[in-house]
Parts: sequence; C-alpha cells; structure tokens
Amino acid sequence: MDNEINYLIGDATQPKITDNKIIVHICNDIGAWGKGFVMAISKRWKGPEKEYRNWFKNQYNFSLGQVQFIKVENDIWIANLIGQHKIYKDENGNAPIRYDAIKVGLNKVAEFAKENNATVHMPRIGCGLAGGTWDKIEPILKETLLKNEVATYVYDIA
Repeated sequence: MDNEINYLIGDATQPKITDNKIIVHICNDIGAWGKGFVMAISKRWKGPEKEYRNWFKNQYNFSLGQVQFIKVENDIWIANLIGQHKIYKDENGNAPIRYDAIKVGLNKVAEFAKENNATVHMPRIGCGLAGGTWDKIEPILKETLLKNEVATYVYDIA
C-alpha cells in the first residue's frame, strides 16, 4: 500500500483514478456555501450544495467534525466535512479552520473509504478561505487516511 500522499496537477472535481472515489472538502458550521472550492463542486453537481443546505436547516448532527456523504455519480461521493467555525477570523484573529474537527471528520472519511473500497481526492483542504496551513493539514491526512491505508490524492490547479 502506498503510504504517501499523491500530489497531482489538475482539478479535484475530476479525479484521475478509476474505481470508487470520495472528493473531500471543508464546509463551515453556519450553513454558508458560495465561495472557494464549493463553486467547482456546484458547477459539476447540484446535489452536494442542496444536501448541505438541508443538513444545516434541519441541524441533525450538523456540527464541527461531522461529514455528509453525497453520491453524485456511480463511483463518486462528495464528502461535506464541517471543519471550519464561521467564515471570518474571530475576535482574537484566529482563522476559521478547526484542525481537530478536520481530524475527526477525516477519520470518518477513512472509515467510509474502507467500507466502499474508495480512494480519497481533494484540493489542499482548509488552506483557502478557512485560513489553515498545509504544514498542519498534511500530518492530519497521514494520521487519518494514510494510517488507515486509504490512497489519498491532493490536487493543485496548474
């Protein structure tokens, strides 16, 4: 089993692997959807945004660290992972990213990936609007996905 993160140039909404795939991205805990990587998801599939908004509306299990899996094609799921508190820096200047919530969520993604014999694909999650840094995210990927032997692909746009 490849125990390294596979870095690719390309679009994370168009995984370059056959078989089952999970595309992971970070959502906030206030029901806001409309900037960042979610725009690429919404351009390709309507379901993930609709399901996220419904999830926020009914509030069932809608909290940091939770993950919603939406099947968008025969072999592709979108994982809406709540890993961001609100959308702006707080009064102390802390970014919205919540690394502990991302770790909890990625453990759920690893479990789902193993159950569905799927690989995991993502942009550099948490490093855009959430304000996180890759040097903190990458070790979380290693201790959640890679530790569970889930092949992981991270995409950078060319």
